[in-house]
This record gives sequence, C-alpha cells and structure tokens, in this order.
Amino acid sequence: MDVLKESEGRVKSMAMVHEKLYQSSTFTDINFKQYIEKLVYDILYNYKIPTGTIKTDMIIENINLNIDTAIPLGLIVNELVTNNVKHAFPQSEGTITIKLKSLNEQMELTIADNGIGLPKGMDIENTKTLGLKLVKSLVNQLEVDLI
Repeated sequence: MDVLKESEGRVKSMAMVHEKLYQSSTFTDINFKQYIEKLVYDILYNYKIPTGTIKTDMIIENINLNIDTAIPLGLIVNELVTNNVKHAFPQSEGTITIKLKSLNEQMELTIADNGIGLPKGMDIENTKTLGLKLVKSLVNQLEVDLI
C-alpha cells in the first residue's frame, strides 16, 4: 500500500507542475514557492497527518522555474518530505523546515526536520531504497550538490 501511495505522490508532484504551468501567464515557468506550499500540504493531507502535529516552517523566496528544473526539483521535495512524514516522527509530532533561496546564479534548497534522524549506519550514497535512489538520480540530472 505504501508503494502505491508513494507512486501516486510522485505522479501528483509532476502533474502539479503542469497544472501550475498552465496557470502561469507565460506558460514557460512556475512560481516554485506556491508549488512547494501546495505539494507539502498535499503530502500531509494524503498521509492523514492531523493538523498541527507535524508543522511546516517554509522560508521560500518567490522563484520562477522552468519545467525542466521544476519537475525534478519537485520530485526531490516530494521524496524527502514524504520520508520525513513516514519516518522522522514516531511520536507524530515535529517540524519540517523547507528553505529555498536564490544565490547569484544558483539556488539553495534545504529540507530538514527535528525528528529522530537517519538510522545508525545508513549510507545515503549507497542506499537501497527507491525514494533515495530517485533523489540521488535527480540530483545528478540537475547537476547539483547534495549535502
């Protein structure tokens, strides 16, 4: 069941980029702030997280992205926030922080939480989970650094 829910989340993430693109005045880029806010809300809703138990702290600049950047970046956000929701908060309480800021010719995206942390001995570079493999692949596709 979780695999289907995760796949559904990935498809919705991509569909939402197209929806935002059609709503934009130029049809070439989307407001990524609005996109992330809706994406995170939808993830919390789809996982039936009671309002106020997992809080979000979003510090996101108004940045417009083209579809070639928005889809892979949206999928990265989807995977990492979904992992937070599923694994970081066994007590179903905590905060997910998402920051997106522009730095000259680059952007910096930070996704963090105050949850229990990664399992001891987990090697993110050699993970066996589909979601984190997807994140690593998308990071390579965007030619960015994963820290």
